[in-house]
Amino acid sequence: MSQIVNESYLFLADGFEEIEALGTVDMLRRAGMTVRTVAVKDDFEVTGAHGVPVKADLLLNDVSVSESTQWLILPGGMPGATNLAASHKVNEMLKYQNERGGKIAAICASPAVVLAPLGILKGRKATCYPGMEPIEATEAEMTGQPVEVTDNVVTANGPANTFAFALAIITATLGAEAAGTVAQGMLLK
Repeated sequence: MSQIVNESYLFLADGFEEIEALGTVDMLRRAGMTVRTVAVKDDFEVTGAHGVPVKADLLLNDVSVSESTQWLILPGGMPGATNLAASHKVNEMLKYQNERGGKIAAICASPAVVLAPLGILKGRKATCYPGMEPIEATEAEMTGQPVEVTDNVVTANGPANTFAFALAIITATLGAEAAGTVAQGMLLK
């Protein structure tokens, strides 16, 4: 499979938080970014935490991370975050992306459940769903803020901050003007 330059991937595992996943994909595409959803199983249909079925663009086995991969994005939700963390291939992709300084974004439970155990948050300011901090995020400076951007990593604390999360990704990729245009078009500002 040939990879599109500057392509981003948003991973969907059964139990993902629908608002965090679909709101983020929607906003990034509004900004003109190439983001594709990836089913973390052998079936394109993935069911969210609230029973909403979603058809992913790609299967995990059809995806590889390279120097041209722009973002790896993890929605939260339970057991979605746990299912992401259980995927050896997702973990390997995240470690590679981080080692090369590639961009990673995670929201809700995923910063604590997926990124922290891989050491990706070590020494960084980050945020996650309240109450998840002591579980796996002890090596990060967990701030409790709605969104944190530190180096190549964007984290957010939950569904209510999906728009702020997506705007932080857009800002880090295309700049504040592009994020402002998307926000204005959605009547956020």
